[in-house]
Amino acid sequence: MSYELIAILMFSAMMLMLMTGQRVFGAIGFVGAAAAMLLWGTGGSDIPFSAAMKLMKWYPLLTLPMFIFMGYVLSESRIADDLYRMFHVWMGPVRGGLAIGTIGLMVLISAMNGLSVAGMAIGATIALPELLRRGYDKTMVTGVIQAGSSLGILVPPSVVLVLYAMIARQPVGQLWLAGVVPGLMMAGLFVLYIAIRCHFQPRLGPVLPAEERDIPLSEKLSLLRAGLLPLGIFAAMMVPFVNGWTSLVESSAIGAMTAFLAAVLKRRMTREVFETSVRQTLAISCMFMWIILAALGFGAVFDGLGAVRAIEDLFTEQLGLSPWMILILMQLSFIVMGTFLDDTAMLVIVAPLYVPLVQALGFDLIWYGVLYTITTQIAYMTPPFGYNLFLMRAMAPPSISIHDIYRSIVPFVAVMVIALALVMAFPQIALWLPHAVYSK
Repeated sequence: MSYELIAILMFSAMMLMLMTGQRVFGAIGFVGAAAAMLLWGTGGSDIPFSAAMKLMKWYPLLTLPMFIFMGYVLSESRIADDLYRMFHVWMGPVRGGLAIGTIGLMVLISAMNGLSVAGMAIGATIALPELLRRGYDKTMVTGVIQAGSSLGILVPPSVVLVLYAMIARQPVGQLWLAGVVPGLMMAGLFVLYIAIRCHFQPRLGPVLPAEERDIPLSEKLSLLRAGLLPLGIFAAMMVPFVNGWTSLVESSAIGAMTAFLAAVLKRRMTREVFETSVRQTLAISCMFMWIILAALGFGAVFDGLGAVRAIEDLFTEQLGLSPWMILILMQLSFIVMGTFLDDTAMLVIVAPLYVPLVQALGFDLIWYGVLYTITTQIAYMTPPFGYNLFLMRAMAPPSISIHDIYRSIVPFVAVMVIALALVMAFPQIALWLPHAVYSK
């Protein structure tokens, strides 16, 4: 049996197990370990064992529980409520101001917790009811929350980019810095779209009534201080790292400790908040560790088979495709997979094939990590089975139908495609900041 056929059988077996409802790490890990044993006998058991040892020795993995803990402390202690109150007061006089403020809220939530689900939950429970109550168009604001929550896997500290860094063997710090400018650019494009649309269609985003806007300046400044607290925590964590004063792991510890102290000083660190934060941190950290372990074992078997070289030869020599055509086909495959898989599952399934192939084609793996995250953001929001669509359906009030949710994301997906095209056409959008920082 040829190695190419073995690779196809491995992918087919893995997809079949996923369709039966098996957990992602279980399906991938089992197929990788079983293939290693069948191909190389008892010596094949060294592959999953070696993957486990590599995982345990990967020092930057310590950042994962730190950032997850930081995010849950800030969200469970309701500091996010202060953020939205700040945007509510300061952006209310502008047409579409609360929707624009919601995008700002999502950017700061992303800097607090590198998971898009957290942004979706906070946006749907805090922002959505307020926007609907003040007469905002339900279709537009549903799209705003879905689009804003997708920034969680691009703006640092992105947990998904930590996973990509481990699988692609790239520095986490460079990947995070590479996501900053594209993430802010995408948020800026969202704001620009909302502002332009509400300018020409004021009924979609009416200004707040005067009685809600006329509050003392001292109260406005107090809300500003409370709302900018998460930004201060993010600065306390990232400034020492960017300037080279601390390592990435040390910065993550600073972030977790600063968030904990902020919750204590605001008298919101209750036993329930602490217990929930620790439990969720443990659960998500263990899930990601199992996924990384499974992906490393599966990828090691692919390396041993030489499947990547065979696929590269098929695309470039036999089919005659250019590197850019291959790259675009890879991005389209992410959008297709996004109809039934989340971002981590998509990455670990195709990473053993795509990451070495991208490198062989001569593309930068840091840049490709940003392309991957933007593409999975688009896949999350693409009908008929986008991951974010069903999350929104579960969290939205009954007045918002699935048809409204599908309609709401069309313009925002178009904006995200524009952002993806810009990063592909101008790689320095992603690569400038990491090069500037790491060249010091």
